[in-house]
Amino acid sequence: MTELLEAVGLRLVEVAPPVLPAEVRAVMNREWGEAVRTNPALFDGPVAVCAGLSHDDGGGLVISWSRTTYRYFALRRVPGAAALRSLFVSVVQPTDDGRVLVGRMSSATSTPGRWQFPGGSVEPPTGTEPLDETALRRHAAVELAEETGVDSPAAALTRCLVTRGADGQVGVHYLAPPLPASLLHKRFEALVAGETARGRDPEFDRITLIGSPAELPDLAGPHVAYLDPVLRWTGRRVGS
Repeated sequence: MTELLEAVGLRLVEVAPPVLPAEVRAVMNREWGEAVRTNPALFDGPVAVCAGLSHDDGGGLVISWSRTTYRYFALRRVPGAAALRSLFVSVVQPTDDGRVLVGRMSSATSTPGRWQFPGGSVEPPTGTEPLDETALRRHAAVELAEETGVDSPAAALTRCLVTRGADGQVGVHYLAPPLPASLLHKRFEALVAGETARGRDPEFDRITLIGSPAELPDLAGPHVAYLDPVLRWTGRRVGS
């Protein structure tokens, strides 16, 4: 079950990363190595993970986060290990007729064939730059552009929901201004052509426009757990 959370404000607090016993770290590294052999496109870059989610006295949410790298997600494959919880952003991109865009992850990603909104895991800031809502919104805009070709200004994105999945994963979801369906398809086709010309696989191998959660069973492949409840929530606000 996915919990939908609305909040007046959102605050992010950095906490110390997890300390792993040597034997757990060894198994994690072995599992990560196996995952990379299966999919050489995987990259052990920096990532922010969710260490906790709580409410403050003013009706806002506080997300505690830690700096790790992607290999730590291999803990999900280690029996008995405390798996780290993802912290991610996504963008609900509506059309001017009330539908919303969803994309299917390509074979070059860690979740091939899965349908989701444009978005991805949050990366920790560099230097003295804070990880705050401005940074999350900027990251969401980058993910939207990289996955769909839609270049929406970060300032145009409005936070609509925070979700917490049954597995503890936390997502911060933003609503983009509506665009014509024809323009969304045109931007995505141009992106795919550009990536193919560079010899790269796009993150989405396909996009489609969904008018209601009732259409989800028609998708060829699995979809993320938050897709249904977020579609229901946003559908009441974008006219579907």
